[in-house]
Order: sequence, then structure tokens, then C-alpha cells
Amino acid sequence: MPSENPVLVPVLGDQLTRTLASLRGQTKDNTVILMMEVWDEATYVKHHKQKITLIFSAMRHFAAELEDAGWSVDYVKLTDEDNAGSFTGEVARAVERHDPSMIRVVEAGEWRVQQAIEEWPDKFACEVEILPDDRFIATHAEFRDWAEDRKHLTMEHFYREMRRKTGLLMTDDGKPKGGDWNYDKDNREPPKDEMDPPPVPKFEPDDITRDVMKLVDDKFGDHFGSLEKFEWPVTSEEAAKAADAFFAERIEKFGPFQDAMVHGSDDMYHSMLSTSINLGLLDPVELCKRAEQAYEDGKAPINSVEGFIRQIIGWREYIRGFYWLHMPGLESDNKLNAQRALPEFFWTGETDMRCLADCIRSTHDNAHAHHIQRLMVLGNFCLLAGINPRDVQDWYLAVYADAYEWVELPNVSGMILYADGGNLATKPYAASGNYINKMSDYCKECSYSVSKKTGDGACPFNPLYWHFMDRHRDRLESNHRIGRIYSNWDRMDDAKKSDYLETAQKFLDTLTPADSSWARNE
Repeated sequence: MPSENPVLVPVLGDQLTRTLASLRGQTKDNTVILMMEVWDEATYVKHHKQKITLIFSAMRHFAAELEDAGWSVDYVKLTDEDNAGSFTGEVARAVERHDPSMIRVVEAGEWRVQQAIEEWPDKFACEVEILPDDRFIATHAEFRDWAEDRKHLTMEHFYREMRRKTGLLMTDDGKPKGGDWNYDKDNREPPKDEMDPPPVPKFEPDDITRDVMKLVDDKFGDHFGSLEKFEWPVTSEEAAKAADAFFAERIEKFGPFQDAMVHGSDDMYHSMLSTSINLGLLDPVELCKRAEQAYEDGKAPINSVEGFIRQIIGWREYIRGFYWLHMPGLESDNKLNAQRALPEFFWTGETDMRCLADCIRSTHDNAHAHHIQRLMVLGNFCLLAGINPRDVQDWYLAVYADAYEWVELPNVSGMILYADGGNLATKPYAASGNYINKMSDYCKECSYSVSKKTGDGACPFNPLYWHFMDRHRDRLESNHRIGRIYSNWDRMDDAKKSDYLETAQKFLDTLTPADSSWARNE
């Protein structure tokens, strides 16, 4: 039992790390660890059933591990009779129970939660210490310093700084191993017949997880998704096994085929570790070191290893820094004035567009789709169709098990929708059906013809692409990366242009808007 007036250490659901800054230096006889399942976090959007199950199950397993190690854990379940429903409310109840000398907490990953935490010193009589989350490489201050006075916040430049800081894939004389910083050009192979990705490890739900699954079915039965295929790792031990399998079986071909899409093949060569990293079950830098060792041992090529490392210390770190630099305005950005409601088929999957139907099926069944499916199929459609950013943000945040606002919002607002006007991406990632046809097998058996540009039966991405480019010409023509595309448009005769625009508008008029109750409780 802890002493009187212990230190109260709230541990949030994405802070499931034994070396968390708030736990370091604490002793078991003077510490109470507070963990809270609260309604506010489970319902601020209607999260996928697997996402809620994953987080609550991982939290309960982590609490059990801490208790087995001799820590005192005050665990509040969602169904506890007096559950206050919010982090602040539960901390207030814990203060009454334990009369702590101090509250010691690591900063939150999400802006709205951090705003609540920063009010705690005024709400509680004891001292409140808010610590930086040093599980990330770059601090908020470091990112702000890097971004200051830069006209463009180019991820590649930031990534190189992270390479230098960590020493990952660097030679002793400060040069990038292999001679190049970035091997993305080697990581764009389309699917090939000889691909045979091994199955990703699946983890059978134990009693703790099954109890959470029953809770989710009971309390969140109207949320999107299915629990039938719930097999995510929920402990650090399971996550380590998933990592072992990736480095042993899939990293070799991860790079070349990381952008490829195959109907019904949901995992491909991807690591499937993002849920475990974002929960805190795996150390991202240690994973990068293992990837580098695979290269040193000749077990994986440089393009696969560099691509994996770039996603973590480049993109993941950059996105976090960008989020905190631009909040809270980022969530309301809509520079392209996109106003169309999200189509209902994003929730039902009922569309004849084979690429979208497959990505939504995987999302529904697994709470997962890989990054190119999210960007160049689902996201590309939302961009071209002019879907309201808030609708798209809510959808991505709700449906993916690895989605937290700090990583979801910049990707959706900046990368997918260009809603920030180009602060993040140097151009909109707009594409016709040709890209999807090149990088997938989706088009082969689709009801629409990717080779048909306009008229009945034409792949909707084809006319939607030109509809998007035409309506945003004033903003985009001066962009050096895509401005030349307008010369192609200008060479078309008026009849052809009208055909594109009319075909696109005819398709857009068929879209049934989703009811807002899919994403948020009314």
C-alpha cells in the first residue's frame, strides 16, 4: 500500500509504457497510478468497435502488469457506478480518495485533452507537474525552432534532421548510409503475380479482451465496425511478437510493395505495428534500430529499411510537430471551401466502385487500411468530390484503430484534403483512375471502366479529377508541381471539357449524404 499523501500518476490510454516519464523516479510505496475508461474519450466521435476494444483491453492488461509488478493501480472502468465520464472528473474523484501530495502526468497527445490537463493546477489544491512526452524524438520546442522562418515545412528536410539526431542509417562521418537520404523512388512497385506476403500474426482474445468485447457490444452497438476479426496485440509481449514477425518475414519486401493494393489482401507486407506504437506498447526508435540491423545483416534492402525508418522518425515525428504548431486552427481549415457531405457509402460500403468498396470493407472488418488506400483511394475521392473536411476528419478518426487526432488531423486536413492551403503538402494529391489502375488490381473487375473517361460507365475518378482541377484553377495553376497540367486541359476542345464536367456533376448528384449520427452522437 502506498503511503499517505502519495503522488497520483494518471496514465492515459495511449501512454501504456513502463518507462513513461511520469513513472520514472517514482517508488511503489509513494505512488498511486490512476487509469480511467471515460465516456468522453469513447464517444467524442463514434469510434470503431475494434478501436475501443483495443484501447480498453490494452489499458486493462497494462494495469494488471503494473499490479503484478507491485504498483498500486486505481483503475476506473467505464461501467463503474460513479464514473464521472471525463479525465478531469475522474482525477477529481481520485484526489478525494487519495489526498495526493502531487499529481504527476505526461502531456496529452491530443490538443483538447491537453487543454483540460492545463486547467488542473487551478482545479486541485495539490501541486500538478506536467511532463513532456519524451517517447518522441523531437520536442514541441525543437519543431517550432525548426519551423521558424521557413516558407515551406518540407518533411524531407525535417527527416534529415531526425536522422542526424538519432544517428539512424548514418555513417561515422555524418553521411547517409547507402549514399542517398531517401529511396522512395524504389518503393513504388505495382502488385505482381509472384507476391506472396506471409500472414500477419493474429492474437486470440483472452478473458480480459472478451470482457471488453462484451462491454463494447453492449454500450457501443451502434458504432461502426465488427468485432468478429478482432486479433490486435493488446500487450507489450504480443506487440513484440508482431514486431518479430515483421522483421523476420516481411520487411524485405515491405519497401518495393508498400504502395501496392490488392483486392482482399488487407495486410500485404506492412508491419501492422502502428496501433502498438501509438498505444505505447512498442518503442519506435528501437524498431528503427532493428530495421537498420536487418540492413546491416543483409536481411533487408536499403530501400525497405529506409522507407520504414522514414515513416517513423520522419513522417510520424513531423506530423506530431505540425499538429501542435497549427492547433487549434487546423481542425477548422477549409481553404478549398469543400462543402459536400460525406457520402453514406463510406459507412455502408455500398458502392459499385470496387476500389472504394474494398477499402471500406477492410476498414469495417479490421479497423485498418494501409496508407495508400487511405490517401489515394479513400482520400483522393474525398478531395476530388469536395467533401467537407470536418466530415472526413470525423470519419478517419472514428474508423481506424491507430487514429488519434494528433496523427489523423494533419494527415487528413493537410495531406489528403489540402484544406490548410498547402502548409503541409506541396500540392494536392489528386489523381484520376490511372493511378489506382497502375498500383492495384481493383480496376480489372470493376463495374466502371477505367479506360473510359466520360459518359455512362466511365470510372468516376476520371471526370472528377478534371472537375476538381477546373474548379480550383485560380488557386492551383501557379503551383509549380501541378500548374503545367492546365496546359493539357486548355488543349481540349470545349465539347470535351463539357463532357468531363457534366459526367462528373452527374455522378456527384447521385451521392447520398451520410447522416451525421454515423460519426457523432446527436
